[in-house]
Amino acid sequence: MSLTFILLTKNTTPIIGQAAWILGQLMNGIFEVLYKIGIPNIGLSIILFTVIIYLLMIPLTVKQQKYSRLSSRMTPEIQAIQKKYANKRDEQSMMKMNQETKAVYAKYGTSPTGSCGQLLITLPIMYGLYRVIYNMPAYVTKIKFVYEGFVTKLMATDGAAKYIQEVGSTKGFAKSDYTLSNTFIDVLYKFNDSEWAVLAEKFPSLSGDIASVTDKLEEYNTFMGINIGNSPSSIVGQAISTGTYTLLIAAIAVPVLAALTQWINFKLMPQPEMNNKDNEPNPMMQSMKMMNVTMPVMSAVMCYSMPLGLGLYWIAGPVIRSIIQYFTNKHLDKVDFDEVIRKNVEKAGKKAQKPGLMERAMAEAAKMNEQTNGNEKKQGMSQAEKEEKQKKANEYYKNASMKPDSIAAKANMVRKYNEKNKK
Repeated sequence: MSLTFILLTKNTTPIIGQAAWILGQLMNGIFEVLYKIGIPNIGLSIILFTVIIYLLMIPLTVKQQKYSRLSSRMTPEIQAIQKKYANKRDEQSMMKMNQETKAVYAKYGTSPTGSCGQLLITLPIMYGLYRVIYNMPAYVTKIKFVYEGFVTKLMATDGAAKYIQEVGSTKGFAKSDYTLSNTFIDVLYKFNDSEWAVLAEKFPSLSGDIASVTDKLEEYNTFMGINIGNSPSSIVGQAISTGTYTLLIAAIAVPVLAALTQWINFKLMPQPEMNNKDNEPNPMMQSMKMMNVTMPVMSAVMCYSMPLGLGLYWIAGPVIRSIIQYFTNKHLDKVDFDEVIRKNVEKAGKKAQKPGLMERAMAEAAKMNEQTNGNEKKQGMSQAEKEEKQKKANEYYKNASMKPDSIAAKANMVRKYNEKNKK
């Protein structure tokens, strides 16, 4: 199976592809500004890009954290209702459980899908942001331009295109995908210093062009003295062989910092109680505790094998999120959630006073009855015929298994009424 759909130039996945294109325009704009003021640096672009995105997402972050705090108060009440009806599976009990559960959600001004809206917006942005940073030439014109002239010569050199295809296959590209120069650029963008050196050695006629490309890329990629186009794993090997231990420390520091900042970010997030009011383990807390361990470790592993530019993003993201989270916590600590709940209860009470399903059904039934009486008068129906018709209607709606005036009986009546009027 080809992994080209992940790597090939611009992402075309629905929604994520559109999000990546929009974010790509922002990244391109940031790099253009830095280029014009004389500091065209990919590392700095990534940091500024990440800062801007997370600042724009602050309203979503605050809303999500607010829901999280309300949810921590609401969850014990929901669990109590579920426990109350745990062994009751009859229709009436299930209806009561649903009503009580809805009342709790109304009380806290939330819904069972309260955080889904934020996730539907946040996830495409996160995936799109990652795609832009992972494949910069696809979205940043100046970076793509560095490769274009060289790729034209590369494709015209005997054996060079085939070699790039072979290297590309080790990076997840299928050989059938090399119909456009963009694919060659995608592969070359994943090259580290040693791979560029091997390419120059294999094709001496291209050595001058390779030197020109790598010099320009080094200018764009050098951040704090390190080429962020290389991965820590390749830098570690190079540092050990040359005895450059400062480079070794810098390479190891990136995955370590990525794990540390991720861990701090999780610690700053609101934490559910370890146990609920019945002293039973809280599954939400258990899963968050697991994430606090696994996610930092995964970040360190991924950052070690991927280009340092991605590692830089992996560090910048949690740092910015942690700062935002700190001030969000300060803001939410000042919010009187008891007052928020009181207002939600008032709102729910006003909503409950509005005519519901039963009242609307009764009103419709009364209206239909008036129309029927009018038709009966026009048709000259006798009193005995009217009584017989009414008797049949009563028998249709009657259900002996339900208590009169019970919720289930009324619900059944509405259902029967709807069925009868559909016929």
